[in-house]
Amino acid sequence: MPVEGSIPHVEGIEMYGNSIPAGTVGGDLFEYINFQQRYDIDARIQRAVKQSKEYLVPLPDGAPTRNSVDDQVEWLKSRPGYQPEMETEYRGARSSEQVRIAEDLRDLYSTAGVLVVDAQGHGIISAKIASTVHDTFHALMLSELDHRGKTTPELFERINLRLAYSVTARNALGRSEKENAQEIATMLYGEVRPFGHFRFVNFGHPTPLVFSAEYSKFMEIDKSRMVQFLPLGLQIPEDHPDRNRYFSLESTQTRANSSDVAELTLMSPGDVLFLYTDGAYDGSDRQERSQLESVMREHSLRPAKDICNALLKYSLKRDDHLREIGEEDRIDDKTVFIIKRN
Repeated sequence: MPVEGSIPHVEGIEMYGNSIPAGTVGGDLFEYINFQQRYDIDARIQRAVKQSKEYLVPLPDGAPTRNSVDDQVEWLKSRPGYQPEMETEYRGARSSEQVRIAEDLRDLYSTAGVLVVDAQGHGIISAKIASTVHDTFHALMLSELDHRGKTTPELFERINLRLAYSVTARNALGRSEKENAQEIATMLYGEVRPFGHFRFVNFGHPTPLVFSAEYSKFMEIDKSRMVQFLPLGLQIPEDHPDRNRYFSLESTQTRANSSDVAELTLMSPGDVLFLYTDGAYDGSDRQERSQLESVMREHSLRPAKDICNALLKYSLKRDDHLREIGEEDRIDDKTVFIIKRN
């Protein structure tokens, strides 16, 4: 559970999330990615600018290599057919790469991320799976900012591979492909930009809902725009070099790319983006959606925190009803995350 002090500030946006486990611990995880608080963006930009200049300077004769560019150039020089212009072209390309990284890093001043994970089941094992996704995400994020200056679909493909069930492990345990022995989790990661622009990737997670302040209802979203992969670990791209080292429930021809990033925009002040896990709403029950819409309508003029708490309160009342009718097994961890355009 992130503390309120970690909530990012994005122009024209108010956000708040909360999570309630079904037991002592749970498999839901949500986190604000406050780029300005978590990372020293200024220092990263300065480093990229410095490297963009250093990469252009040839290495003096006999001097030790200073960076990866020098190392590559020394290798080029050892190859047959080397020409001096090859060094110039390579140094120029790597320098421009650092210039672009510096530019992309500047966008993080006005960007906030949100990570929502729902591991299958609820309890210690589910919490462990969610923790694995969390730790992998942050380790890969450091690499992304170092080499790209932003998040890219490759980050999420690597998390997907991390949760895939390897052939080596399966054989060592003597399990067959038919056995259900995978660590399954859904994940949604999105980035919020000023005035309600939201770009996200979705691995098996329920589709976000958009509540219109003007029409006082959830708006229908074109599903063809909402690209969704299978839950983490179930789908390995055919073109991945380690494809045959993992068990894949379903194959996909290529890895995730920029065209697989979905986009939603809060068009008007008061519009609300509602993210959730299936313990709060599974995304399919029309009657349940109508009930949530009523709660949203009643509280839509209030701050994001009040809207979030009202939706969770409704979900807890539904849990009480499930207990009364003897269906406690349907109770699950629940997370609600609200992004509201001011």
